[in-house]
Formats: sequence, C-alpha cells, structure tokens
Amino acid sequence: MDSLTHIALGACIGEAFFERGFGKKAMWWGALAQSIPDIDFISSFWLNTSEALLAHRAFTHSILFAILIIPLFSLIAERIHRPHNISYRKWYLFFFIEVFVHLFTDSFNNYGIGWLEPFSHLRFSFNLIYIADPFFSLVPVISLIMLIVLNRYNLKRKKYWKIGLLIPIIYLTFCTINKYYVDNYIEKTLLQQHLSTKRFFTTPAPFQNLLWYIVVASDSGFYIGYYSILDKKDNMKFNFYPSNVSFLNQVSDHENLQRLKRFSQGYFTIEKWRDTLVFNDLRFGQITGWNSYPSKFVFHYYLQHPNDNKLIIQKGRFSSWNIYKFNSLIDRIKGI
Repeated sequence: MDSLTHIALGACIGEAFFERGFGKKAMWWGALAQSIPDIDFISSFWLNTSEALLAHRAFTHSILFAILIIPLFSLIAERIHRPHNISYRKWYLFFFIEVFVHLFTDSFNNYGIGWLEPFSHLRFSFNLIYIADPFFSLVPVISLIMLIVLNRYNLKRKKYWKIGLLIPIIYLTFCTINKYYVDNYIEKTLLQQHLSTKRFFTTPAPFQNLLWYIVVASDSGFYIGYYSILDKKDNMKFNFYPSNVSFLNQVSDHENLQRLKRFSQGYFTIEKWRDTLVFNDLRFGQITGWNSYPSKFVFHYYLQHPNDNKLIIQKGRFSSWNIYKFNSLIDRIKGI
C-alpha cells in the first residue's frame, strides 16, 4: 500500500480504538504506527538499487520487527501521556493492531513482504490489489480529512471512522472473490490451450480490480495476457516473451544480477535495448500492455549501466501514458 493509505487507515483505527476519551492524539499515534515499518526507505540513501529493492519490505516488515517495536511504542506512549487512565495492555493491543494491519495489507500487492526476515528471505504476496488503487484508498483518506476537520466531540466522528474502515474491508472482500474467480478461469484456459499450469500468477492491472494481468511460465519464456471479468468472449489470447537467459553470459556484475533474480522470484526476462542488456521483472506489469504487443515492462533494470537505475519501478509505471492510453485501459476494463 502507498504511504497515504497507511496513514489514513492508521488514523481511523486510532479514532476507533480511543474515540473521544483520548482526543485526536490517537489519530496521530495511529498514523505514526502505521508508517513505522516503511522506515526502511532510508536505506536507499546508502544502498545501491538492487540492494535497496531487497531491503524494502524486508526486516522492518517482519514479524520479529513487530514483536520488538510494539512494546517500545507502547512504553513511550504510556509515559508521554501520563497522567492518564489508559493501561499499558491497551496501548500494547492498539499498537499491535496498527503494526500488523500494515504488515497484512502490504501483502495484498505484488511487491512481496518478508514476514519471516531475517530467518527466511521468503516473500509473501497475494496479488489481490494494485499497489495504488483509488477504490481502496479514497474513502479512508476522505475519512481522515473529516476526522481532522471535525471537533473532537462531534458525534459524526464515529460515522467517519466506521466508513473509513468498513469500505476498505468490503472492497478487499470484492478483490478476494475476483482473485479466486480469475485464478480458476485462467487455470481452465491454460488447460484448454495446452499450456502449463505449474507456475503462473495473476494480479490486477493499474488502479482497479476488474482487469487482470496474467503471466504464465514456460521452459523458454513467459506467456502474458489480460483478462477482464467483464469479458464476454471466452477465447483469451496470450503473447509470448522469451526469457533470453543466454544473454546473461555477457554480464560481469553477478552480485547485482543475483539480487535481481531473487527479488523477481524467477519471473524475469532479458532484453537487448540497442547495446544495453535490460533485466525485466514481470511481476510489476507492462506499460500499457493491454493495448499493444510487444510492450515494455514497468520494472526494467539496466544491467550494464547500474547508475541509471534510480526509481526503476516508478520511472516505468506511467512512461508514455497519455489520455489515449488511459482511455484504452478503460475500454479494456469494459471487456471484449
């Protein structure tokens, strides 16, 4: 989830937990607690790009980190606000909910989260929701604004924190149902088209949960397609992208390459862009791939020019987008 969504959810949870008994201070504690796992962003100031990719959502998003930070936050808050009638146990439960909601919601998108760090580098990602989905985020943000504006004794505050938490839960339930339906449909389609069902994943295309991006692994590359829940035709098309792993023989920077392979969880291809080798992590989708073939991938890393790889995911996400490309996304969501 993006930082603003975490802040909004944290504030709504804080308001729900303490309501008028603690004023608006609970909102700020909730926003802070929801944000603390993302403190790993500071590692990008001294780590190179491939190291920073693995550092993000690693230890500070682990269960061990939560176990360490929750009692510390509880102790600090309990002492700062003395005298008060809030028990340490209540503080602990509050921060427990806040931190674990962050860890739980971050597992919904395709970046992955290291719950078991540092004991295991396994990343968990359920691919239920796009990393920035306005249908999930907008209502909590509006609720946050209203909770800031309204007086602490205003009776409407309860309505807004309830809306700010209930609507995202309903939307996540909707996303879970969609995910189950799409996975079953794709598995059936792969069998019909004589493609392997051993390794594939589905994840939403940008900003919504009706159009899904599908990647299917084969021995020599990957089949990529798009499926809208609103599609009327039952003849889904896949486009093939070769993995080109033989190109890696030209690369001397093995340490960065091994990190990228681990980060991609095996879903990667290698391409030549003029005289440059490019590593594509397929999990983050394509730049308007629903509209054109072949299409570049959002995540592309220059293997032979590592200094050019700052913000590699962000720089590709909306490259070459315009009103026509956006309209093409809307049209594809509507189904074919």
